[in-house]
Amino acid sequence: MTQQDGTPLTIFDVARESGVSYATVSRVLNNRAYVKPQTREAVLAAMQRLGFVANQQARSLAGGRSRVVGLLASELATGYMGSILRGIDDALAEAEYDLVLYSTRRRKTREAAYVASLTRGMADGLLLVLPRNPEAYLLSLRERGFPYVLVDHQGIGAGDPAVGATNRAGGYAATRHLIELGHRRIGVICGDMALRCAVDRLAGYQDALAEAGIAPDEGLVVDGDFQQPAAYAAAHVLLGLPQPPTAIVAANDVSAFAVIDAASARGLRVPADLSLVGFDDIPAAQMLVPRLTTVRQPLLQMGAAAATMLLKRIEQPELPPERLELPTELIVRASTAAPAPSPPAPTLVEAGSPDPSPSRSGLG
Repeated sequence: MTQQDGTPLTIFDVARESGVSYATVSRVLNNRAYVKPQTREAVLAAMQRLGFVANQQARSLAGGRSRVVGLLASELATGYMGSILRGIDDALAEAEYDLVLYSTRRRKTREAAYVASLTRGMADGLLLVLPRNPEAYLLSLRERGFPYVLVDHQGIGAGDPAVGATNRAGGYAATRHLIELGHRRIGVICGDMALRCAVDRLAGYQDALAEAGIAPDEGLVVDGDFQQPAAYAAAHVLLGLPQPPTAIVAANDVSAFAVIDAASARGLRVPADLSLVGFDDIPAAQMLVPRLTTVRQPLLQMGAAAATMLLKRIEQPELPPERLELPTELIVRASTAAPAPSPPAPTLVEAGSPDPSPSRSGLG
């Protein structure tokens, strides 16, 4: 049961040959009653033409009985990903499903290959956490009817099921908190602007400034890519300005940690000299000194909700795409404070007037 190039035939090949979806082939293989007779005949005819025999692995995949879910992420060893994974694993364990993990290590070109591997006989469904190159494969997944759910990503159209958080509201809350403390010169270190979550967080920052009547300053908006090295460099750009910000909003907690390192390298203290707000509320945010004020994403709940949504789609592939946004929450800790008072302006002394400063000799 192989093709001319030696690769094994799968039910996806049957779906393509018969002009129907993966889900329809699944229903035919499992003798579901709600398949039109002419459609069933077309699928069976395609199987015969291809010489396809539904072995146990294929039948398991088709019927949702392999009980394996694939997960693709750009990175695994982060506090952000660890929290999402715990939520996913809890939900899958309760449903007696196993999890297979693939990490691209931020190599966009590997995503499509890993997706192909996971969806060609290994897993019943796919979770995609912050994918960097979804344009390469999402349309194909839709056409094949393969169950998938995006996590913290909006996808490439209305047809993509997704679970995320209120990123714009979170960016607004972080910035509004700093404004209420008295800050007016507020910098922002953005995330990967190819991702909707990063765009929304920046939009929330801009919303808060506009509401407070603070004119936008492009010099205070710097790219950080959600990564420590880029955020560290971005922090030095902001802190090196002739008029540096008195506060910074970081696109994620990892970027906020980099800001603290950069501030320390310049002899600045957080929050005495610089207030700082992160985003995510990963576990390390509470262990930092000072403890980080941040916007909490419900990462555990996002992971659990995404897994639950995927399991429903595995059981009912015909379900319409669903989008779920969970609320973010500002968590105020010790890294924010009112801005330090400006030093008094120097006294101007007119030529010929007596020096107002005390005599260094101490004599009257």
